[in-house]
Amino acid sequence: MKSIRKLIHFARPYWKQAAIALFLLTAAVAMDLSIPRLIQRIIDQGVSQNNMQVVVNTAALMIGLTLLSMAFAVGNSVLSVLVGEGFSRDLREATFVKIQELSFGNLDQLQTGKLIVRLSSDVVQVRRLVQISIRIGTRAPLMIVGSLILMVRTDQTLALTIAPLLLVMGVALVFFISKMQPLFLTVQRKLDRLNNVLQENLAGVRVVKAFVRTDYENQRFGAANTDLTDRTAHVMTIMSFLFPSLLVLINLGVVLVFWVGGLQAIAGNLTVGEIIAFTNYLMTTMFPLLIMTMIAASLASAGASGERILEVLDSQPMIQEASSPLSVPNNASGRVVFEDVCFSYDGNCQAPVLNGVNLVAEPGQMVAILGSTGAGKTSLVNLIPRFYDVSDGRILVDGVDVRQLDKDDLLAQVGVVPQESILFSGTVRDNIRYGRPDASDEEVITAAKAAQAHDFIMEMEDGYDTWINPRGRNLSGGQKQRIAIARALLLKPKILILDDSTSSVDVETETKIQDALEKLMHGRTSFVVAQRISTVLNADKIVVMDRGRILAQGAHRELLENSPVYQEIYESQLGNGVVNHV
Repeated sequence: MKSIRKLIHFARPYWKQAAIALFLLTAAVAMDLSIPRLIQRIIDQGVSQNNMQVVVNTAALMIGLTLLSMAFAVGNSVLSVLVGEGFSRDLREATFVKIQELSFGNLDQLQTGKLIVRLSSDVVQVRRLVQISIRIGTRAPLMIVGSLILMVRTDQTLALTIAPLLLVMGVALVFFISKMQPLFLTVQRKLDRLNNVLQENLAGVRVVKAFVRTDYENQRFGAANTDLTDRTAHVMTIMSFLFPSLLVLINLGVVLVFWVGGLQAIAGNLTVGEIIAFTNYLMTTMFPLLIMTMIAASLASAGASGERILEVLDSQPMIQEASSPLSVPNNASGRVVFEDVCFSYDGNCQAPVLNGVNLVAEPGQMVAILGSTGAGKTSLVNLIPRFYDVSDGRILVDGVDVRQLDKDDLLAQVGVVPQESILFSGTVRDNIRYGRPDASDEEVITAAKAAQAHDFIMEMEDGYDTWINPRGRNLSGGQKQRIAIARALLLKPKILILDDSTSSVDVETETKIQDALEKLMHGRTSFVVAQRISTVLNADKIVVMDRGRILAQGAHRELLENSPVYQEIYESQLGNGVVNHV
């Protein structure tokens, strides 16, 4: 189990608790293994010889050892829980931290539903194995080894008689473990698919209802659910054959002991007590093997889950920090230059999303990106903060390739308002100062006013202390967008990216936001991705894109005179006669 061996280092901080737990378990096993010998003494030295003192003393010793074994077992269980929970907490935290380090490209491959399963179900499977290993998983081998030694010491002939039977059970167990892991991996993949369907449906429930696709989604979920059920049932069916098979072997072993042992007892070579003790040791050997079949299932499942967790932990961010990163100077101007940029999400330019992009944004300029859906507008602005790296060419910020800049330093200079306004559970104030937790209330209010959010915030019952539900479910789309804009403005970035961030507000509010931005962003470079041409009429530079290429760029009047594509967009949205007023 390579995946388990790689993950076991998360248990190292708890080695003391684990060592004490194993000591307690070993002591408890030693006490349990002494019980058959004490039963042998009662039969051979007490009952057979009619010596009640031996019976009473031995029985009292058995009761004392049993109670002490129980206390040790309880201590072992408590410590194993502490180790397992600490292990799972650290593993879950390490996986979460790793997810935060991954680039957008990594997260595109690792879907949300899969990551949720890895942080929840998969971690639970590995944790269960850790706990079982410290408890039953260690107890069973100790019981087996101890019982085998004591069986040989009791009678070598009987031990040799059942040795082939024990060998068959061991081989069956190893075969079972080797075959079950791929099956459990398949079950986890089916669970992945079910979670993806569930996550997509819950995230898009409004779309589902609006397009009357409930029946379709029910069928899709039902298919994934049935697939998971069938695969799980298949695995459990295979497991169900193993337990009865081993039980048959156990009963066969008991019959052999009584047959061979009975013949030896008749011949005077064995006592009744020795036969009873040997039978108890045989059962003590066999039943741990049955327990190990359940451990094998946990081992196979944990192995599959461990591989999936390692898939995340071993992932390397596609965006790598430079070996000697440069810092953005304090007097940075925010000049951005695209030089022959080609970009594709798969890393090559055979089917590029952007191709041959050359663009200069001077300090303080407002650069508007205009184009139809799929033109590459969002992809272009995502390259500036290095959410993705260019496939060819380069992007310069203040004359330095963004790949040579310290990533955190670069992001501190760039404020981004994405297409989808994501808010977090917490107060309005906390959401606005998410990027600057130390911002004062006055700065928060100033940013909110600039984003035209202050008035509706004050109309709420608790104002800036109003609690926002997860993903901002208790706010309208326009309200979420304005809070997201305020959050970006509070950073006071040198470069501001508004990715169609006013699409959910009315024209009047959009105009007010633009007016406020012009004042606040004086001396700062801004990129505004827009669908409505009315948003960009006053931009210093308008970039018209189509199919990943820049078709034209320039000021509004310049493009209106020289760019047929821009003229067509302008005419389709604003119509004739408006140009005279611009």
